[in-house]
Amino acid sequence: MMRKVTLLALGVVLGAGSMIGIGEGMRLVAAESAPSAADTYRQLNLFGDVFERIRSDYVEKPDDSKLVESAINGMLTSLDPHSSYMSPKSFKDMQVQTRGEFGGLGIEVTMEDGLVKVVAPIDDTPAARAGVRAGDLITHLDGDQIQGLSLNQAVDKMRGPVNSEITLTIKRDGADKPLQIKIVRDTIRIKSVRSREEGGDVGYLRITQFNEQTFDGLRDQIDKISKDIPADKLKGWVLDLRNNPGGLLDQAISVSDAFLERGEIVSTRGRNADESQRYNARAGDLTKGKPVVVLINGGSASASEIVAGALQDHKRATLVGTRSFGKGSVQTIIPLGQNGAIRLTTARYYTPSGRSIQAKGIQPDIEVLQDTPEDLKGKDDTKGEASLKGHLANPNDGNAADEKTGSQAYVPPEAKDDKALNFAFDLLRGVKTNAAYPPDPKAGVPN
Repeated sequence: MMRKVTLLALGVVLGAGSMIGIGEGMRLVAAESAPSAADTYRQLNLFGDVFERIRSDYVEKPDDSKLVESAINGMLTSLDPHSSYMSPKSFKDMQVQTRGEFGGLGIEVTMEDGLVKVVAPIDDTPAARAGVRAGDLITHLDGDQIQGLSLNQAVDKMRGPVNSEITLTIKRDGADKPLQIKIVRDTIRIKSVRSREEGGDVGYLRITQFNEQTFDGLRDQIDKISKDIPADKLKGWVLDLRNNPGGLLDQAISVSDAFLERGEIVSTRGRNADESQRYNARAGDLTKGKPVVVLINGGSASASEIVAGALQDHKRATLVGTRSFGKGSVQTIIPLGQNGAIRLTTARYYTPSGRSIQAKGIQPDIEVLQDTPEDLKGKDDTKGEASLKGHLANPNDGNAADEKTGSQAYVPPEAKDDKALNFAFDLLRGVKTNAAYPPDPKAGVPN
């Protein structure tokens, strides 16, 4: 049985088919559709003719499977920028990303001078326990040199079945000779939620993506900070969604629900009316009504925009930063057995007030621009959904003149230089005031 995976930027819905009625109506539809069907089959015959011509006459013998994959991908990418074909490997990689866990070592890595450099070992993972350190250069994996491999190829070799062994050859500053470190792989969970206390009175929550671990991670971090900061001292929360590309729809709904007591979170609408779905919040605000400031920018897309749009429409949070990316469509991942999968746009989503942010994005309640370093000026903006070739029009107006492209996506590496973040802290502490804070819940969407 074919299983459809629900994603958001990745996103998604399960569509339902529709039946045509019987009688004269059916005969009329059949009569009108026959020429169209005949045309379609003629086009398929044309494809077959071209395929055979390439196989027989191309200057070099082509790979038949690659020809077919390219044809399928061309068909899908001609629809919109987010529909595409995924090879079996790409599909597997996508599943790992959305599942948020895999068999591996537990290190964050980058490529430097053809070698894999350890950015940092993840706490309480096999790599950390084995003594791998930040700054280590991995030169060999099980005796095979890394030089010549791409970063993705090296990462694939380091991942593997839980309880399997791998030996890393590591070049470390200060060591007289390369180190041999044997590590037993274990289940590694991608941490999509990070948090910290700020000044003993504000809780900071950062979501980097929406995978299967996100809501559980958010709930745990909220519980932890709520225990560490007494309720009478907690001024509120900062939810940082900047440069978050999105992820699973159900996780975006759960994260929104964490801050809401009731009301619609998002609705999705497909081609047919019976494919529409509405998702509502359940009672239980995990933050117990404390003020919330959400940070967004040009890199906040899809699932991030669902959360931001829901909290903005319900006047549950004040949005600070720059306009979001503007991806208001939903994709269904449809597995094709051993042949990978297709990612197909099946619906648009709408915020609780009924607005589509497709190709427009979400405008923050308070715009705060960062001071960009000289070498990044002019390069710190994302072009946004509206700049993508073949993007879907916004269904609310369909006027290209109203589409918005480009928005600042730069986030300073040091918190002290982060104007949007510090503005959010000042709002919560009452150091700064603004008409948009606190929002008036009575002015939000009726619940």
